[in-house]
Amino acid sequence: MSLYIGLMSGTSLDGVDGALARFSDDAIDTLAAAYVPFPPALRADLMALQAAGHNEIEREALAANQLARYYAECVQALLADASLQAQDIRAVAVHGQTIRHRPELGFTRQTNNPALLAELCGIDVIADFRSRDIAAGGQGAPLVPAFHQALFGKAGQTRVVANIGGISNISVLADGAVTGFDTGPGNVLMDAWIARHQGKEFDEDGAWAASGQVIPGLLAAMLAEPYFALPAPKSTGRDLFHINWLDRHLAAFPGAAPADVQRTLTRLTALTLAQAIQTHGAGAQAVYVCGGGACNGVLMDELGAALGRQVALASTQALGVAPNRVEAMAFAWLGYRFTERTAGNLPSVTGAKGDRVLGALYPR
Repeated sequence: MSLYIGLMSGTSLDGVDGALARFSDDAIDTLAAAYVPFPPALRADLMALQAAGHNEIEREALAANQLARYYAECVQALLADASLQAQDIRAVAVHGQTIRHRPELGFTRQTNNPALLAELCGIDVIADFRSRDIAAGGQGAPLVPAFHQALFGKAGQTRVVANIGGISNISVLADGAVTGFDTGPGNVLMDAWIARHQGKEFDEDGAWAASGQVIPGLLAAMLAEPYFALPAPKSTGRDLFHINWLDRHLAAFPGAAPADVQRTLTRLTALTLAQAIQTHGAGAQAVYVCGGGACNGVLMDELGAALGRQVALASTQALGVAPNRVEAMAFAWLGYRFTERTAGNLPSVTGAKGDRVLGALYPR
């Protein structure tokens, strides 16, 4: 039996989710969970690093130092909640904050300072999970399908796990075969649009989207994005789906009501997810949603309507795991796999040449 902490700060740039997990030969259990929000200044710094800019090497290094301190705060919250000490934890596995993801050019970049995190929390730290897969010719993402299979797979059933964070991805869990890929935008465009017009970080429960109507022409134009038609394996991020991408499409729709745009973006996320599920998860008995999108009632309704009544739709809470804990647990699992020197990737998902042990160790 081993205890690991997983830390995940995703494309939404809102904060860090942490999970304390226990792994044994036949079980994965969550002992504690924590969330530490990022202050507006750090969020702005991370957002600015999504694109090339002046003095970005220094700005990235300083942001990485700040991140390490918030990661350490999350670790301390988890230890306090579980009444444990640093020496009780085998390792902290941390994804870092993605600021570039360009597998087609052979690199990915997750801002992080795992050495400082190890110093601050006194626990071994495992980081840099994507680059080994990319070195083997893979996309480096998504990395969660293998964990989804371990936690949610069921013999004799085909299930789909849809993670709706900033970017959406799916894991198709079938007997003897797991596939998955990034389907396109999750919350990233909706968050950017409401931030511009209302100064909010996200559209709580889709309330603003619910007040608008879909703009059919805008939806059709966005659905024509070539990424959606690319074959898997594929992965994406803010490098493609960002506010300027949206603005280019909006140029043909002057005067569009902001609430209508929000509803159209919600429909875009739902449709691209549903189309991917219907194409690659045919025969699935159920779709389970995790990530922040699972808390958006309008988005869930849109997804359910797009999938049709023949597929059951629920959050991962129906399987006993809160939607906001899944990704942090996945990185705890990847840390466990690293210390066992067992592959963490799935070549059927990422396109890598073979199984690879993912991660790099920073001793305490």
